[in-house]
Amino acid sequence: MIKILDSKNKNFDKTLDALLSKRKNKVQLNSVSVIKIIKDVKKNGDKAILKYEKRFNKNSIIAPSIKQINRAIQSLDLKVKKAIDLAYDRIYKFHSLQKFKNISYTDKLKNKLEYKYVPIESVAIYVPGSTASYPSSVLMNAVPAIVAGVKRLVMVNPGQKGKQNPAVLYAAKKCKIKEIYSIGGPSAIAAVAYGTKKIKKVDKIVGPGNSYVAAAKKEVFGDVGIEGMIAGPSEVTIVCDKFSNPEWIASDLIGQAEHDNLAQCILISKDKSIIKKVNYEIINQLKELPRAVIAKNSLLNNGILIHMPSDQKIINTVNKIAPEHLELNTKNYKKVVSKIKNAGSICLGKYAVMAMTDYNVGSNHVLPTNSSARYSSGVSVNEFYKRISYINLSKKGIETLGPSVITLANYEGLVGHAKSVEKRIRRK
Repeated sequence: MIKILDSKNKNFDKTLDALLSKRKNKVQLNSVSVIKIIKDVKKNGDKAILKYEKRFNKNSIIAPSIKQINRAIQSLDLKVKKAIDLAYDRIYKFHSLQKFKNISYTDKLKNKLEYKYVPIESVAIYVPGSTASYPSSVLMNAVPAIVAGVKRLVMVNPGQKGKQNPAVLYAAKKCKIKEIYSIGGPSAIAAVAYGTKKIKKVDKIVGPGNSYVAAAKKEVFGDVGIEGMIAGPSEVTIVCDKFSNPEWIASDLIGQAEHDNLAQCILISKDKSIIKKVNYEIINQLKELPRAVIAKNSLLNNGILIHMPSDQKIINTVNKIAPEHLELNTKNYKKVVSKIKNAGSICLGKYAVMAMTDYNVGSNHVLPTNSSARYSSGVSVNEFYKRISYINLSKKGIETLGPSVITLANYEGLVGHAKSVEKRIRRK
């Protein structure tokens, strides 16, 4: 069912690279249609948004009323509310530990340098909807923003026929989000990036979405901020050994595959027998899954089972893949983990399952995908700060340091720079 590779084969590296590239190319789709939608929204505003909502979501409203929101929340099971409350508390506690300290430094010349963390004023959170809704994504994006001190939080979340998921709305209320829009896709990204009569533009957009949403965020970047990573279709890489439970491993892979047709699930092991057992378990477990069609498509098109004989090769391969989620479900994970440099988050041991990190462990589940874990990190409180430097120079400071600056400025051919310093040194 899933592609099985053996690292001992001569063409293994080329085959793996080709499979990874094929999936990346699907994620990085041609953005011509996305650009067209963004231009339409910039020009026609709310009228364009409603056109795309009717076409894609059978939706004829942009923003639900307070009455509609409260009615939906009232229908929510108390057990789900309590689960959201628990997740909120744990996520808030962990992210509150991420706060940064401002820096203030005065040197011997009485020059004062400061570095201050200033919260971004307005942020839009994109929460996937339509076919599935994720209250957890509200919490993962909004809570770090709250901790950072963001004043204006906006949520965009596509519904079906104007109806949004009650758990998503409850999570938004828990996070005190007052602006909620029942819109989605590239048109929603354009709306919060550029503003319309009904929607005021924001300074930054965060949150995961499908490949169209990811493409739209890339297009508007520069006019508005986005995360310093690609938060696209989900990924998991699992390293297991002969001590791992094949039933558990199979369910972990399926759990990621059910997200999206473009989700990618990779298994790596030194033990050939467990690879066969996991493959068998996947076939059986898929029969019981409500989103079996999506999971099956994901596994067939993007799933890879790899036999690899050594820890060093496993380490090298994981660092090459740079997965969003990594599970080290092995007995010797402590020997390996310090050498893994490229991953969004790493689950250690047999009980640390990726699905737990998606909800209430406390860590963030909005993580770098498509190998962007090589150079970026998941969402944190830091995502919602700007850093500003403050410089106060003393008379002695500029007179002492100025001559060296003049030398470098003249060397670079920036005479205007040099003269602006010279004039202050000469002043009596």
